[in-house]
Amino acid sequence: MISKTNSFGLLGLEAYPVEIEVDVTQGLPSVTLVGLTDTAIKESKERVRSAIKNSGFKWPAQRITVNLAPSDIKKEGACFDLAIALGILASSGQINPELLKNYVFLGELSLDGQIKPVRGVLAISLAISSFNAKNLVLPEENARESAMVQNITSWPQNSLRTAVQFLTDPMLEHPFKLSPEQTLKPNSNYDLDFSEVKGQYFAKRALEVAVAGGHNIVLIGPPGSGKTMLAKRIPTIMPGLSLEEALEITKIHSVAGTLLSKEPFMGTRPFRSPHHSISDIALIGGGSIPRPGEISLAHYGVLFLDELPEFSRKALEALRQPLEENLICISRIKRTIIFPSCFILAAALNPCPCGNYFNPKKTCHCHATEIKNYLGKISGPLLDRIDIHVDVPQIKYQELSDIKEGESSKTIRQRVESCRLIQQKRFKSAGIFCNARMDNKLIRKYCILDKEAQELLNMAISELAFSARAYDKILKVSRTISDLAGSEPILAEHVAEAIQYRSLDRGLWQ
Repeated sequence: MISKTNSFGLLGLEAYPVEIEVDVTQGLPSVTLVGLTDTAIKESKERVRSAIKNSGFKWPAQRITVNLAPSDIKKEGACFDLAIALGILASSGQINPELLKNYVFLGELSLDGQIKPVRGVLAISLAISSFNAKNLVLPEENARESAMVQNITSWPQNSLRTAVQFLTDPMLEHPFKLSPEQTLKPNSNYDLDFSEVKGQYFAKRALEVAVAGGHNIVLIGPPGSGKTMLAKRIPTIMPGLSLEEALEITKIHSVAGTLLSKEPFMGTRPFRSPHHSISDIALIGGGSIPRPGEISLAHYGVLFLDELPEFSRKALEALRQPLEENLICISRIKRTIIFPSCFILAAALNPCPCGNYFNPKKTCHCHATEIKNYLGKISGPLLDRIDIHVDVPQIKYQELSDIKEGESSKTIRQRVESCRLIQQKRFKSAGIFCNARMDNKLIRKYCILDKEAQELLNMAISELAFSARAYDKILKVSRTISDLAGSEPILAEHVAEAIQYRSLDRGLWQ
């Protein structure tokens, strides 16, 4: 007897329907799984066998064939366990096969029949919203995640036995409902705040400008000057998440399996800080079955690379496409998968290998060649994609001992949001949302300098030998500074501040 159940698999960030056909016929007892399954699915027959027996049902001593269609897509994970188990029960006559219609089943089975959580539930729930069957039976731990999608009905279950009881009489239970707005609001608070940072007013201002215009930034200073402390607080001054942004971030983390079971909804902007030993695949995403990397997990948030020159050259060069296009394209033989990667890159580095270059209190023992080789690990094309270079000097005792709190993240965020609103109105028809994304055509249209600002920039280009790319970056940053000041024309003072944010171009290490 053949039975059919519905489930879903993951391919990148998208979910696709999987029809599971189970045939129980006369023959030597065996279980055959077909349909391009990975090791986790092949091992499911042992999990399903024990779960059925330990749930009080009978394991059929017959020939069992399980087909996962479509057969031309590689399938992975243990999320098909529940659907396979129910299909076997239906094919062996222990439940009515008609009960399985109009339902989608997700869940990994433990040996005692308990249903364990799976990853990618939000992506699957979004895909189910356009599927014929809109009733989702899934693990209890994933219920809040699936309830974010309003036009499907979630039926959480904790075991195979309760799932069968629900299918037999669904009127005994109520679907799980949850408002996304109710979940987003309590999860939108940060534990860190800029008021906790002593001194470093120039660096704080540079970070405000970077966030206001969506600019990438690199912090340069000796160890202990507060570079990491400053970077960790960047998300606290970014504009609040919209519901659409929060859903997209949650979807990525759901597929990657990084969501917390108690908080299955991302209400704050992500901050990712991978170790410098990370591989290029872990950074940008990939694998035999591609999964999102750190740059996608930082989507709509911050990717912080501490000790930038210590990262491998291959990993750093892989950042060039995402920084330019806000996405990463991963190609395999049969298909190409695109992961989003719209983030602010914040990097930190020491001015030399020992970190004491420019430190008036400590002696730097690094040779000029060592310093040149150290900074030479960062390629010119990558530096060209970083708009702001800011020095973070060693903090003084007077600033450390000051009991007065600095400006709060809330106050800074209000200015940033006002600035972003100006940019949204300006670029409404251009398809971008911040100054950092302007192309040459938009730069010529919106970065108009007055006469004094033109003279200042001309002098800077001539005296400091800025490149053409540095010229464009200064114009973009000047536009952001002007927007923060509420000024439509770009004045000389705005250009002067933007020039101060190009320390690497000013040849301080030459």
